[in-house]
Amino acid sequence: MDWLNYHHLFYFWTIAREGSVTQAAERLRLAQPTLSAQIRSLEKALGVRLFQKEGRGLALTEAGRTAFRYADGIFGLGKELQESLAGWAANRAPVLAVGISDVLPKLMVRTLLEPALHLPEPIRLLCREDRTERLLAQLSLHELDLVLSDLPPPPGSAVKAFSHLLGECGVQIFGTEALRKRHPGAFPACLNGAPVLLPLEGAALRRGLDQWFEVEGLHPRIVGEVDDSALLKSFGQQGVGFFAAPSPLAKEVERQYQVRRLGLAAGVRERVYALTLDRRLRHPAVVAISEAAKHRVFG
Repeated sequence: MDWLNYHHLFYFWTIAREGSVTQAAERLRLAQPTLSAQIRSLEKALGVRLFQKEGRGLALTEAGRTAFRYADGIFGLGKELQESLAGWAANRAPVLAVGISDVLPKLMVRTLLEPALHLPEPIRLLCREDRTERLLAQLSLHELDLVLSDLPPPPGSAVKAFSHLLGECGVQIFGTEALRKRHPGAFPACLNGAPVLLPLEGAALRRGLDQWFEVEGLHPRIVGEVDDSALLKSFGQQGVGFFAAPSPLAKEVERQYQVRRLGLAAGVRERVYALTLDRRLRHPAVVAISEAAKHRVFG
């Protein structure tokens, strides 16, 4: 089925309302011959005559009256739509939908996202947390504007997303004072046989920590593998095990979770990527997030 040309339908509707091609042409700011040609195109597409001559003017045919009723309903609804959305836009800020990989530190994510809430043009932030592969599927359906992840899209991913490295930083090991006293000695040797809390296998940070343990000849006792970084730190706060967190957040981690840092996991890096469907970051809020990464988190 061929699509109806709604521009032509609008011209027809205007002529019928104005009562003549001359008045409609003035209202539409079109030349009369151009307007007449558009109506002939519409009649040809519909397969019926819409106007007939009546004296010096035009009158609607029976088919024309039917078409006018439909056109009147269509453009009446269009006006209602404009009025409805104008009221909606006045009362609701545009939404920035962000997918957050569950392995990312929530303190870091909060610091990254905060500038987006202080733009000259306010936005409403919508955050969803999940596994990166599920978030990418939502991104591909335009249900998300942005995904924050610890990894770029895997090779051969069905979703054609672009990865933008927001930054990277070192990683510190933390634990409660009581736990540290039970495992004295120099760092990192004190982690031998000590309880540790790790992200799930497959997370970028987990791979980095596993390699670090191997290089340092460490054999800690894994007591928990948790994909939610906030839950992992909550266990750490209770003294369940030592855990890792990004160096730029060290002071806030110590304050919020009542733990102390033991030292730097040499060579282990925490990275954050912005995954988008656009090759370049264009959305003002996403640009603000990128700038925050450079100057407030990883700078």
